[in-house]
Amino acid sequence: MSAFCRQPGRARSPQAVSRLTACVALLLGLVLSSPIAFAQNFQSQAPYAVLLDSDTGAVLYEKAADELMVPASMAKLATVLVAFQDINAGRLTLDSEIGISENAWRKGGGPSGGSAMFAILNSRIKLSDILQGIIVQSGNDASIALAEAIAGDEATFGRIMTERVRGLGLTKSVFRNATGMGDPQQRVTARELALLADHIIKTYPELYKIFGQREFTWNKIRQQNRNPLLAMDIGADGLKTGNIDESGFGLVGSAVQNGQRLIVVVNGLKTARDRATEARKLLEWGFRAFERRQLFAAGETVGEASVYGGDKGRVALRSRSAVSLLLPRGSTERLAARIVYRGPLAVPVQEGAEVARLVVTRGDIKTLDIPLYAAESVQAGTLQSRTLDALFEATTGWVRKALSRS
Repeated sequence: MSAFCRQPGRARSPQAVSRLTACVALLLGLVLSSPIAFAQNFQSQAPYAVLLDSDTGAVLYEKAADELMVPASMAKLATVLVAFQDINAGRLTLDSEIGISENAWRKGGGPSGGSAMFAILNSRIKLSDILQGIIVQSGNDASIALAEAIAGDEATFGRIMTERVRGLGLTKSVFRNATGMGDPQQRVTARELALLADHIIKTYPELYKIFGQREFTWNKIRQQNRNPLLAMDIGADGLKTGNIDESGFGLVGSAVQNGQRLIVVVNGLKTARDRATEARKLLEWGFRAFERRQLFAAGETVGEASVYGGDKGRVALRSRSAVSLLLPRGSTERLAARIVYRGPLAVPVQEGAEVARLVVTRGDIKTLDIPLYAAESVQAGTLQSRTLDALFEATTGWVRKALSRS
C-alpha cells in the first residue's frame, strides 16, 4: 500500500518552524466487517497499563501509560540493563566477582526483612549468580552489591541507571536506587517500562533467558521466581514484579504465542492476585483480539519530504524493513497516518539518512511510530532553483509562524 498525498510542483508544507507534518492521507481503509470496535470495549482494572506488540511496536492497549508512577522492584530492569551493557562492552564478565558489603547485607539482605538473595556478609559472588539473585529472587542485597561494584555507591549508580535509559530514548523515568525501594524522586511510566523490557529482550537474548528461570537456590535457600505468569500456560518467559506500599502491585511481563511476542505492564493493583489476573487478561486478549496487516513492503516508498535548495524538490522516503501493525479484529476504526519531519529538508540530503518518521494512529492511540530514511541523495540545485526556493520560503514564512504559535 503506497498511496500518499503529493503536493503539486515544489510546494512546501507550512510548518517548517517546528515539526512539519506532511499528510500521508493513507486511507488505510482497513474497515473490517463487524460493527463492533472490539478493542475499545476492553478495560483493565489496573490504574496503569500498557500492552505492546514487540515486532511492530504497536501499542494495543494503554491506560495512564505516560503518567509517572512508583516502580518498586520493576526498577531492577534498569539495574540489570546497566550490568548487561557492561558485559556487552567488556567491562564485566559473568565470572566477575561482586563483593557483599555490610551495607548491601544489612540494607538489602536477610536482616532487612525484604526480598533478598540471602548473600553472606563479606562473601564474593560471581556476577552470573548475582544476576540470578536479582532477576529470579528479586534480591535487594544482590542489587545493592552490583550497584556498589559498578559505581561505588548506590546513589551514583542510580544516576547511571537514569543516564543509560536516556540513551534508549526514555525521557521521563528517573532512578535513584538499584532496588526499587521507595524514593520520592524515583518514578517511571508504564510505556517506558515496556520499551525498556523490549530493548532487553531484543538486545540481550542470551542474558534474557534468566528472566524465564523458575527458581534459584543460594546459601541453601531455594526461592521461586516471583513472576506469576511463568506458572501459567501462556508462553510467558519474563520479566519482573514489584510491590511496595507506595506502588501497589505491579508487573512487567512478556509472552510468546505462535511467533508473536507481547509485552505487558500493569501497576497500582491492590493484591498480588489482581496483578496476575490483569496481566494475564491483557496478554490473552492481545493474542486473540488482533490481526497483523502489512502497510508497506520492504523497500517500498512510503511518502515524500520537501527539500529546500536542492536539485530535486522532494525526496522519497522508505522504511528499512516491511511496515506492519496489528489491528483489532472486527474494528470499524479508521487508521490515520502522517509523515512528520523538520522541513523542508536542507541539502545535501544523503541516501539512507533518517529524515522523518511515519506515525500511524488508531483513534486516540498511536499504534506505530517508526523512522523513515531518504531513498536517494539530493545535492544542491542551481542558483536559479535555490533563488526560487528562497522566495517561496520568504512568502510563506508568515504562515509557518502563525501555525507554530497555535
